[in-house]
Amino acid sequence: MAFENPIPHTLNAVDLATEAELQRTWTEIENDPEVRVLVLTGAGDRAFCAGADLKNPSVTGLEYWAAPRPGGFGGIALRETLLVPVIARVNGFALGGGFEMVLGCDIVIACEEASFGLPEPLVGRMPLDGGMTLLQRQVPFRKAMAMMFTGKRASAAQALEMGLVNEVVPRAELDTTVARWVQDILACAPLSLKAIKQVVRTTCAMSPAQAQALRLPALVAALNSEDGNEGVRAFQEKRKPQWKGR
Repeated sequence: MAFENPIPHTLNAVDLATEAELQRTWTEIENDPEVRVLVLTGAGDRAFCAGADLKNPSVTGLEYWAAPRPGGFGGIALRETLLVPVIARVNGFALGGGFEMVLGCDIVIACEEASFGLPEPLVGRMPLDGGMTLLQRQVPFRKAMAMMFTGKRASAAQALEMGLVNEVVPRAELDTTVARWVQDILACAPLSLKAIKQVVRTTCAMSPAQAQALRLPALVAALNSEDGNEGVRAFQEKRKPQWKGR
């Protein structure tokens, strides 16, 4: 399932209406048990998302910071309730909030022309919706601080070297590469993946012993599932499992 921002001429910058639509979309997806993997991308060939729309800002920086945005920028940067895997298909610029959305995804595939950055300090703002808290956890500290202190962009190759992306491919291969990742994910039991994501996202700041002691709902559900038994039977019978998501 893919969500495309339908405004390529603004480099897919997110205004208040788009933000509200994204929030609605993520909530709808969370309530749909049939969804097993998501692909998030931007319309057009120039940008994944250029962040918040600053051409016609309707609020001050302080007002923006104080306003509730469940899940961080675009509803995904800091979202903790979405348990299905999310792939970012980065087809161009991922800047500011757009980069924060990438940081909130689980797998990142980028075309060679893609670039990533948090330029907020260059316009007197800050990456308030996940950038300051997520980037430092996903790349080496000094790499993160260099990006945030200068507002400079990282190329796709540099992002790959930092571990920000999983693969960088020519633009012509972007869709086939994403499709391959989707198929690899679909080969796994959906409840197992939900359990893995809930454990990873919930325990990232805990000690291993504390994390191991948690009995999270998605983990219990996966262990008690029909799919858990089906996976073992399929292995014993040397066939592909037929996942039911229950």
